Amino acid sequence: MALRDTFTEELKTAMKAGDKGRLATIRLIQAALKDREIEARTSGKDLTEDDVLGLLQKMIKQRQESLRIYEEAKRDDLAAQERTEIEVISSFLPKQMDEAEVSAAIDAAVAETGAAGMKDMGKVMAVLKERYAGRMDFGRASGAIKAKLS
Repeated sequence: MALRDTFTEELKTAMKAGDKGRLATIRLIQAALKDREIEARTSGKDLTEDDVLGLLQKMIKQRQESLRIYEEAKRDDLAAQERTEIEVISSFLPKQMDEAEVSAAIDAAVAETGAAGMKDMGKVMAVLKERYAGRMDFGRASGAIKAKLS
């Protein structure tokens, strides 16, 4: 089942269950997805599942930033809402890779691209993003690639 269909089914389930937090978050996801589809259409591309997974990861990252800010400002009510949204959005992502899997994937990508220095980091990231979209935190992977290439 495509992720878009999953969102629709989960929306119906949340409505029937009266789960307002989950319902609101799924509506946010669908609105962001609709924006991304419109953007893709104007550039003549189709939105792929990897694009949707990337969108979900971006949404999680935004909420983690907000969560940190709310916690520093002692706004527990808003922080709780962000945590709920992070949980709901995360439930749609595939299982994330652990450190060992990320390291092995980086080693393979470095070997495949023949990367020798920092100037080749973009090639390695491109390979990783193509293969592991939605399963790898590219912010953390970036640091590991820098350490390996320097």
